[in-house]
Amino acid sequence: MNYNGKKLLITGGAGFIGSNLVKTIAARWPDAEICVLDAFVNGHFKNLIGYQGELIAGDLTDEKILKQLKNRPFDVIFHQGAITDTTVSDQKKMIEVNTNSFSFLLDLASLNQATLVYASSAAVYGNSPSPNRVGKGEIPENVYGYSKYLMDEMTRLYLKKYPDLQHNIVGLRYFNVYGPGEYYKGKMASMILQLALKMRKNITPRLFKFGDQRRDFVFVDDIVQANLKAATAGVSGIFNAGSGVSRTFNDIVAILNEALGTDHYIEYFDNPYAFYQNNTCADIQESRDKLGYSPNYTLEKGIQKTVDWIQSSMKDADPISE
Repeated sequence: MNYNGKKLLITGGAGFIGSNLVKTIAARWPDAEICVLDAFVNGHFKNLIGYQGELIAGDLTDEKILKQLKNRPFDVIFHQGAITDTTVSDQKKMIEVNTNSFSFLLDLASLNQATLVYASSAAVYGNSPSPNRVGKGEIPENVYGYSKYLMDEMTRLYLKKYPDLQHNIVGLRYFNVYGPGEYYKGKMASMILQLALKMRKNITPRLFKFGDQRRDFVFVDDIVQANLKAATAGVSGIFNAGSGVSRTFNDIVAILNEALGTDHYIEYFDNPYAFYQNNTCADIQESRDKLGYSPNYTLEKGIQKTVDWIQSSMKDADPISE
């Protein structure tokens, strides 16, 4: 799709993933009409420096915002806005913000016959065995994962109710996303960023015993690619967005030592959490086949690019407090 002249709504556009999506689209298609909506809870203005489009401060639980957006003829909606702190235990707030507001976007997309691409999460799978496949093991262990599971269920019901939709709705289940722009997520930033910021300040990296827990770490540029591919694939449904490879936290420290030129040993300590995902890995075959999604970054390549960003743009950044 050529986005020049198209009207785009990007919620959560000042956040980590949203701002990368905003900047990518603005750079490739300078005549795209982008409207960014952000509540500035997870987002930060510094993520949008250089962006020259429209910016609305607010969220989708605000009736004034809903009225303002309802009369806007958007062509594509990228929904990245959400409470992403998985430690939030306020069930009512989590579901109000993440799930209930999603129904408005479904209606807005239908009204405008707009493509809707939204952020779901691998948290939907809870501690189900990997590889994680859409439609299997969808047993969330926290209210964040449940809020995203409900969004996916809303999508399934919507597509079943309206089988002849003239527009597309795509949910992308993000796995462990990392890369430039996530500093302002604070304690919710990836372990890759948190460890990198500490190790470059000569602070010993600490991991839960014994660092062999595995995650599907996916570089943010690949997530941007997944969103753009999803918006143009001409299909609806729910898809995984990961690297398709599972790596350990020990691997992260080893790769960071190489990228930073350090030689840190690891301090291991007991995991204090009752719930903890021990192994996540996205099955991305359907994403490849139906969306044309193909991740470009290995963990080594993505960490090197992250370190380069830290050293060029965040060189004075302090480690994120635990």
